[in-house]
Amino acid sequence: MAGSGPADPGSNPGGAIQDIMKKSFNERCYELLRKVPPGNVTTYKDLALALGTNAYRAVGNAMNKNPYAPEVPCHRVVNSNGDVGGYAGGENEKIEMLSGEGIEIRDGKIVDFRDKLFVF
Repeated sequence: MAGSGPADPGSNPGGAIQDIMKKSFNERCYELLRKVPPGNVTTYKDLALALGTNAYRAVGNAMNKNPYAPEVPCHRVVNSNGDVGGYAGGENEKIEMLSGEGIEIRDGKIVDFRDKLFVF
């Protein structure tokens, strides 16, 4: 899978994920999302699972309330079926931002979705 991140980023051996877990749910979402590089996407489900929960809708709510955009790239979070999904600035803006990062979208879906999917 494209964009697979290292298991232990940074200089916090064995503790990166544990440090993230001490923060609020939204802050934990934003911290993980910062790892998704331009040209890749993740899903609400994958973010939730990386946080140890099935609260996919809560991830969507956190993305909708993201005070750090675009530094925290909530536009890179899409539906598990490859649909672009919602965006606080509107779907057209989300498509424009993803397209500007080299992601092709056709009929509201990410082209070559699995190849663009970032794995935590």
